[in-house]
Amino acid sequence: MRFICFIVLLQFALFSCQEPIKKKRVLPIFGNYDLEYSSVDGEKKIDTLYHKIPQIKYMNEDSIWKTNKDFENKLWIVEFFFATCPTVCPAMNLQLKKLNQELKAYENDIQFMSFTINPKHDTPSILKQYKQKTGITAKNWTFFSGDEDETHNLGIKSFLTFAGKDEDSEGGFAHSGSFTLVDKEGHVRGVYRVTDLTGKVDSTEYNRMKSEILKLLNDEYNIKK
Repeated sequence: MRFICFIVLLQFALFSCQEPIKKKRVLPIFGNYDLEYSSVDGEKKIDTLYHKIPQIKYMNEDSIWKTNKDFENKLWIVEFFFATCPTVCPAMNLQLKKLNQELKAYENDIQFMSFTINPKHDTPSILKQYKQKTGITAKNWTFFSGDEDETHNLGIKSFLTFAGKDEDSEGGFAHSGSFTLVDKEGHVRGVYRVTDLTGKVDSTEYNRMKSEILKLLNDEYNIKK
């Protein structure tokens, strides 16, 4: 009898030491990826290395330096904008305010991020004024100012949304009216063009964004509220 119990306990221990089952992926991972080849006990393995957001360091609206570490274990919803933008940015922030309010129950699980693409004008103090003027009071919404070229490259290469100078555009800068969804591991899981360049809102795209954020939280991370 003792021998049987020992075998049962041994089987349980071996089972518990196995590699954990990977969680079900409910949304695709966007961006380029690499394949890593290796050999374990003579068996060839291929691992997929997915695109990830790099380490960043930006100053927020309170003139405090922030990095990825400050927003660990959260989904990110990201936009690129500039404070003097006369068209698409006001519409974008209105939609983000709406989304922030509708997802308020998840405020500890989601971080809203607004990167200025015109940091020469949009200093931390300007961003703070902009935030106040726009009526943004959410504790999980941060505005960032940093190196201009780095920010433009960050938008295009990492967050997969266009942001850059354009003398022919109003305000001297051009960017898409899209938002980027990033998961807790730093992978881009969705890009949503909720507003066009005139500021017109696509309600279908907005609803898709909200639905996929909830799907990621509820079904992949098992966070339900």
